[in-house]
Amino acid sequence: MTRRSETCPLQLLHRTINTKNLTINNQQLTTNNVMKLEQLSKISFTVIADGLDNPKGLCFGPDGSLYVAEVGTGGNGASVPSPSGQGSLSYGTTGAITKIENGTAKRIFTGLPSLAFPDGTGAAGPHDIKFDATGKAYVLIGYAAAPALRDTTLGQTDLGKIITLDFNTNTWISIVDIANYELFNNSVLSNCEVVSNPLSFYVDGDTIVLVDAGANDLLSVSIDGSNLKIISAIPQQVLKNPIFPRPESLNFDRGHVPPPSAYREAPPSQISIQSVPTGVVKGADGAYYVSEFTGFPFPEGGAKIYRVDADGQFTVYAEGFTQLIDLAFDALGNLYVLQHADQSGWKGKLDGSLIKIARDRTCTTLLSGNGLESPAALTIGPDGAFYIINRGGRPGEGQVIRIEDK
Repeated sequence: MTRRSETCPLQLLHRTINTKNLTINNQQLTTNNVMKLEQLSKISFTVIADGLDNPKGLCFGPDGSLYVAEVGTGGNGASVPSPSGQGSLSYGTTGAITKIENGTAKRIFTGLPSLAFPDGTGAAGPHDIKFDATGKAYVLIGYAAAPALRDTTLGQTDLGKIITLDFNTNTWISIVDIANYELFNNSVLSNCEVVSNPLSFYVDGDTIVLVDAGANDLLSVSIDGSNLKIISAIPQQVLKNPIFPRPESLNFDRGHVPPPSAYREAPPSQISIQSVPTGVVKGADGAYYVSEFTGFPFPEGGAKIYRVDADGQFTVYAEGFTQLIDLAFDALGNLYVLQHADQSGWKGKLDGSLIKIARDRTCTTLLSGNGLESPAALTIGPDGAFYIINRGGRPGEGQVIRIEDK
């Protein structure tokens, strides 16, 4: 399927925040029984783009520019039920790709599929963008709903697929249908609703490795769209003494939090929750590392980082985090992880954290809160600085920020 795009300007904002000598004394992180905390030195925090619509993924292209995937705000088209049970998601073509070059941000690709609540929240659409060795751009289009309803309800759309972009002709071609594959090959328990929400991917030579946050699995596919397969299902975890919001609590995240009728005032002492994988990256050891968000009620300290070997076997590499959303290695083998929220999302606290895990498993919180709000994605630039999507999931308020650890 080939589609055409248009371009439009984007608001740009430069703002710098300096935070000095922040002592993190309440962050409890464990990495395979090794835990250390270090004091933060100095952080330079600069907003390089603002006014984005639900930005979700970013990467540097072969031209040195920074590319950002904006999920968009859905539209006025047909709708499908949200898996959270909090209403319906309506279809539109408000997804976009933004390019940041020489201090200027501009939407260079628009008209991409998008699905969202009427207020633009809870959105799914262009979730991630990456380039292969030849410079070809790939975009992962999310879905966040039941695959069985997509074609019958929404019609012909590229939600839940991987597409390739042609910036010269402003068109795209879909190469593989992740959502449809999950419908017939889903690895979750048979009593669970089949939901697909491909969220993030990594280009490994001629192979794309991706995580599906709805289906809770790690998949691979050739860059030409062939040989799509599940590498492994991400395991569920047993949560003891879960903490739920009270029925009268305000709902701060309709896209992830079910209505009060879905849980009881006297919750069970033990439940199983899904992993909800959010990011994947390849380590120097050849293994893939996967971050997890965890399912509702998003236990604080319950998120893990998994190491996946060539046979698809999972081991816990690090644990003790809360709602992880992305991760990246630097050239020295240090792993950086991004917490979307430092507390369970239903509490409405926006503060997130950027955390470094050194090769010796020492954990250092580089930035927690202080302007870092609901971060959604992380990449390390050629200059060694961190580029982070800030205020992800917030229509019209999304940012790209640059953080330098001095």
